[in-house]
Amino acid sequence: MGKKVVILGGGFGGVTAAKALKGTNFEVTLIDKTNHNLFLPVLYQVAAAAMSPGDIAIPIRQLLKKVKNCKVVLGEVTNIDVEKKQVHTDEYTFDYDYLIVSIGSRASYFGHDEWAEFAPGLKTLRDALTIREKMLNSFEKAEMTDDPKEQAKLLTFVVVGGGPAGVETAGALAEISKRMLKDDFRNIDPKAAKVLLVEALDKILPAFSIDMSQRAIRDLEKIGVEVRLNTMVTNIDEKGVHTKDGIIETQNIVWGAGVQGHEVIKTLNTEMDRGGRVLVENDWSIKGYPEVFVIGDAAAFMSDGKPLPAVAPAATQPARYTTTIIKNNIAKEDRKPFKYFDKGNLATIACSKAVLEVHGIKASGFIAWVIWIVVHLAVLVGGRSRYKVLAEWIWHYAAKDNGVRIISNK
Repeated sequence: MGKKVVILGGGFGGVTAAKALKGTNFEVTLIDKTNHNLFLPVLYQVAAAAMSPGDIAIPIRQLLKKVKNCKVVLGEVTNIDVEKKQVHTDEYTFDYDYLIVSIGSRASYFGHDEWAEFAPGLKTLRDALTIREKMLNSFEKAEMTDDPKEQAKLLTFVVVGGGPAGVETAGALAEISKRMLKDDFRNIDPKAAKVLLVEALDKILPAFSIDMSQRAIRDLEKIGVEVRLNTMVTNIDEKGVHTKDGIIETQNIVWGAGVQGHEVIKTLNTEMDRGGRVLVENDWSIKGYPEVFVIGDAAAFMSDGKPLPAVAPAATQPARYTTTIIKNNIAKEDRKPFKYFDKGNLATIACSKAVLEVHGIKASGFIAWVIWIVVHLAVLVGGRSRYKVLAEWIWHYAAKDNGVRIISNK
């Protein structure tokens, strides 16, 4: 075998990079702390009991079984030594000639990490299942109490953060409570559940134009989501969400207000932004180490004066770019600066409701929702998963029901 390429992370960027090196003389090692590739754009649907985990999680080994020069390692990276060109996991050490770091991001609580106990982020399958089971248990507990105040607390759901993930999660929670569960209980009316979307800014979906943001708010309100703008969260504890306007009593909180880099990123000993993401150069390498690339959510790549968004193309495009450099052994001074192709903004609100903006073209409602489905099916990894997810969405739309309301923590 030839030179060694170590890839950290089995998400969009990592898998794309490994496949791009298929059939080469490079000895490729991909390391991930989980054994599956997770389709993050629809993870919120697992949290809202609209989809099964198996529909969006595929074993990494299955995805890379035809990449014969790639070895998959299950392990958590604890340290990256750029001087010795080594990656350390909890059990093993790996040498590299080239390193691609694509480990994604984690929830940022802006210095209040203690909030994580009460308001989990939505970045992993474990996060989604925790949120789902807590939500379903709340309905079960509300069914068994006759205390109106306790029922109200159990049937209040708060999503913090008005970005795409927050908007989509709030819409999905409203749909399941007001449509899917409406005939399942006898002592409570699930339609009475309150879903609140709390945003510190004066608009939701900040990457969208004002009119599309307002359209999204109207669509959310139509399905029963209460949107609170200009509402800064001051504390989160066992009682609920504290804001300048008082406390929202609830035990069901989803955090979608910010992301930051993983702790292991700090071991690169390179410059980072305020969110703990690596400030990379125009070839995605880190300063002083042209053989080390950081891509995707873990990196802050500046384009037109602002960092690229945390979306799939911002991981897959640099994965293909950096592997081209590696395969052709292009020296630092000969590398052409990376140019990002912006595919636009797309966010779903609820079943048959979405908003879209692509290079000045705007769409909303059913048409945008159909486009959302087509786009996500196109990038969903694995043919079998595409058919399963499409069948789930068709059933979800036609029957206004789903069958993934399983509680397994008992």
